[in-house]
Amino acid sequence: MIEMKGKPWSPEQEFLLKELVEAKKPLRDIADQFGLSQDAVQKKCDRLGLEVVGGKALTTTTSIVMPEELPSVEEALLMLAGALKAACEPGLDKVEVQRLQVIATLARTYKEILADYLDYRGLEVELLEINKKYEEFTKKSQGTEAKSVP
Repeated sequence: MIEMKGKPWSPEQEFLLKELVEAKKPLRDIADQFGLSQDAVQKKCDRLGLEVVGGKALTTTTSIVMPEELPSVEEALLMLAGALKAACEPGLDKVEVQRLQVIATLARTYKEILADYLDYRGLEVELLEINKKYEEFTKKSQGTEAKSVP
């Protein structure tokens, strides 16, 4: 542990802080390593322009990576199953339990939203097919009317 309460940060300590944040280490672990409060580390991160999501978040990150394709319902259920299995492990601390709860909630929510999205996509396909059939019917009807008019 680096003891530095009440002392200015050295360039080496700032470099180490940047590395730890970029490695997405938990804020509490970073604070413990420097012998400081999470608030002190958060303030230093703010001054250095390092983004710690959620203020006093327990983990650090710089951005959310957007997937190229939507995960399937099966993938969401696998995440949910993984969180369930991990939650059964003995000795989990409060933070890990909260993290697993978030994963489970997000997986469930994603599954529900994905199901709605797939329903909308299905309806859209059906509507396009009906539109196409209507156009064909209209063309046939107009052709029939033209032949029956003397």
